[in-house]
Amino acid sequence: MTDRHARLNIRTYHPADQAAVIALWHACGLVVPQNDPADDIAHKLTVQPELFLVADYRERLAATVMAGYDGHRGWINYLAVQPELRLAGVGRRIMGVAEDKLRALGCPKINLQVRESNAGVITFYKRLGFTVDPVVSLGKRLL
Repeated sequence: MTDRHARLNIRTYHPADQAAVIALWHACGLVVPQNDPADDIAHKLTVQPELFLVADYRERLAATVMAGYDGHRGWINYLAVQPELRLAGVGRRIMGVAEDKLRALGCPKINLQVRESNAGVITFYKRLGFTVDPVVSLGKRLL
C-alpha cells in the first residue's frame, strides 16, 4: 500500500463538504448548465445519503462518488478525482467502496453514463470491469 492509499480516508459526505465537492466537480468538468450541483447534492441527501461518498487525502477533498440503488440496478454519478491524484488508485478505491455498499444492499448490476467524448474515463471504467452495454440511453427532463 502506498503512502497515498494509507492516508486516503473514504467517508460519507457531510454538508460542510459542499463547497469543496462543487469545486472538484467543476475542476473535473462534470458540471453542465442543465444541472445545478448544489441542487443535485440537496436531492441526493434526501435519498440514500449514505451512498454519497467522499475521500480525503491530507485533509483535502480528493474524490467523490454518488451511488444509488433503486431495488433493480445500482447507479453511479459524480465520480470525480482531483486531477493531480488521477492514476494513483484513488478513483479505484472510492469506486470499490461504492461497489461494496451496493453489493451489501443486494444490487446485482451497476449502470453509469459517460459522455462519449470522455475517452479517458471510459478507459478507466473498462479497467474496473465495466463493459459497454448494447443499449440506447434515453432521458427526459421533468424540471
